[in-house]
Amino acid sequence: MANRILGVVLIVGAAVTALYWWSYFNAGDVMVSHERWYTAFENAFPFADGWMALCMAGAGVGLVQNRAWGPALGLLAGSALIFLTAMDVTFNIQNNLYALAATNDAMQAEIAINVATAVLGAWTIAACWPRYRAG
Repeated sequence: MANRILGVVLIVGAAVTALYWWSYFNAGDVMVSHERWYTAFENAFPFADGWMALCMAGAGVGLVQNRAWGPALGLLAGSALIFLTAMDVTFNIQNNLYALAATNDAMQAEIAINVATAVLGAWTIAACWPRYRAG
């Protein structure tokens, strides 16, 4: 049951990732800044986030359906989540962006995304590693 819950969360996470990028490129609501240095960094993420979302969706389906390949894709998804979180957090710290959270709704959302992706990545790896090793 726990793996199915994780699977659903991963599928939802993949969909939320797609919605984030739709908003970024169409509405801009999720942009912390419209400065070139910020958008240049963010514009480097869609391909990597696409890979992450693809792994998340695949792992989610595999875990929900209790397929043998689900945990392997879960490890790919979990590591992509952790890596992309680390890149984002590093950029935010180096550019003092977390200080904007007091007045910037997009930065508040960014913090929530950072926390959610770190937790989801760790949860996914912790849940998938034993099943992968046993398989």
